[in-house]
Amino acid sequence: MLRRSLLLATGATFASGLARADGLPYGPSLSFVAHRKGQRIGVHSVAFREEAGRQIVVTQIDFAVRLIGMVAYRYTHRCQEIWSGDKFQAVVTETNDNGERYAVQAQQENGALVVRRREPQSFIKTSGGDEAVEQHWIHETHRRSILPSTHWNIAQVRQRELLNTQSGKITEVSVREVGRETVQTATGAPPATHYAYDGGIDMQQWFDDRSRWVKSTFKATTDGSTIEYILQG
Repeated sequence: MLRRSLLLATGATFASGLARADGLPYGPSLSFVAHRKGQRIGVHSVAFREEAGRQIVVTQIDFAVRLIGMVAYRYTHRCQEIWSGDKFQAVVTETNDNGERYAVQAQQENGALVVRRREPQSFIKTSGGDEAVEQHWIHETHRRSILPSTHWNIAQVRQRELLNTQSGKITEVSVREVGRETVQTATGAPPATHYAYDGGIDMQQWFDDRSRWVKSTFKATTDGSTIEYILQG
């Protein structure tokens, strides 16, 4: 079984170092194909839209790893973020990590980031001997300046803590700039800046000169294989 704690969901920076919902460097959407050991395993897509003066960002991830023609691992993630101006307002996510289900609801309240998170479903025995699902919601309050851990937001490279949008937990992270490189996409080869993530997140990210996310790689936590994202356009 191939497991990974995916980061998902928010932001983008510019000269100020903050995401601006009224000036994101993207069109209406972007999409990546994920590859493992030379095989396509799924798609990670992000859509952007304006709604009542707010920026809505919707992320969808669908992975399926096949071994001998059968699905050995499946991962789905759905995330919606809300931004107002340059301020992160809220995020809601649902994740199915090969049968382990997570849910996160986070929003700004009274000068703090209030998080409700549900960990994987636990099964308990009923008096009749059957198994039933018991869902536990955990409530936590954090600093309002914490951003979600989404791939598309270059603002995350300046953060020391991120809200993991799969688990809802706060993850410590250290990000360093590796250097300038050319990234091969499905439609071209833009120059980009390479960033390496350490700590609670182990990942490589590339952003082009317009602060657009153009590539990611990371290691699968179970077998150490490399997952590579290739931008489709």
